[in-house]
Amino acid sequence: SLAMNPIQRPEMYIIGAQPVCSQLPGLSPGQRKLCQLYQEHMVFIGEGARSAIKECQYQFRQRRWNCSTVDNTSVFGRVMKIGSRETAFTYAVSAAGVVNAISRACREGELSSCGCSRTARPKDLPRDWLWGGCGDNVEYGYRFAKEFVDAKEREKNYVRGSEEQARMLMNLQNNEAGRRVRWMLTLSSFSGCPVVSGSCSLKTCWLQLADFRKVGDLLKEKYDSAAAMRISRKGKLELVNNRFNMPTQEDLVYVDPSPDYCLRNETTGSLGTQGRLCNKTSEGMDGCELMCCGRGYDQFKSVQVERCHCKFHWCCYVKCKKCTEIVDQYVCK
Repeated sequence: SLAMNPIQRPEMYIIGAQPVCSQLPGLSPGQRKLCQLYQEHMVFIGEGARSAIKECQYQFRQRRWNCSTVDNTSVFGRVMKIGSRETAFTYAVSAAGVVNAISRACREGELSSCGCSRTARPKDLPRDWLWGGCGDNVEYGYRFAKEFVDAKEREKNYVRGSEEQARMLMNLQNNEAGRRVRWMLTLSSFSGCPVVSGSCSLKTCWLQLADFRKVGDLLKEKYDSAAAMRISRKGKLELVNNRFNMPTQEDLVYVDPSPDYCLRNETTGSLGTQGRLCNKTSEGMDGCELMCCGRGYDQFKSVQVERCHCKFHWCCYVKCKKCTEIVDQYVCK
């Protein structure tokens, strides 16, 4: 809900903390208190959630579940009620999105409680390179995201060994995995290099977060290798199959099998794959056989307009023609 509400209603950020935090749907009591203390953070939590939704839709664009939902009242809908590997991914990428947005907001001076990164100089940095500039404050982003995102889970008190406790522990594990993947994918960006006599006289580098697409790519890999877990009598998650290694803090876990997402299902929140485009020649998940769940597909022709025969003109613009092409496309029955 934070992904949609703040931008649609910017006036909420002018009328004071109490009305803002009381009107944001989906916040737990603990998150509402944090909202009141860190009101200026809320718009960036919304930005982080939006980037997470966008990345989820990109990563699953060729899957039966493409990060869409039949429920428009929440971000990911009723799919989240199932402790599946899809839910694991959404929790992880959402937590990573919050780290990303808060870290950048610190660097850009948008938040009064943080500033540039204070990460120590890397040991492998060349001696003649300066460590400075204003880096993304991933340390603060990680800490705030952990406190805010996990608050909803940590204030719950479930019976030890219950299904509810299993889901709570699953959510916390995947939240942490998303934050750690975002932290891990940082890089030293070399910039601020003034040119003197055709060569650099000074090289300065600072901590910069890698592009969020890399976070999505890595979390997608972890989705594919997510570990099936169950709750023990002692109230801890354990592997369903002991032949596999225990997941690390960077790995995703799930406690429920995934629906097949083939048919529209209001209960599970599945949109189904009817009407989805598929690739006739692919044997992967985007192929018509798998995407259409064996129901078959219809063929139709469409006109595509693309830029073509582009030429560079001195100086300095590119002029292109428009080419039209009739292509065959396929949609699931």
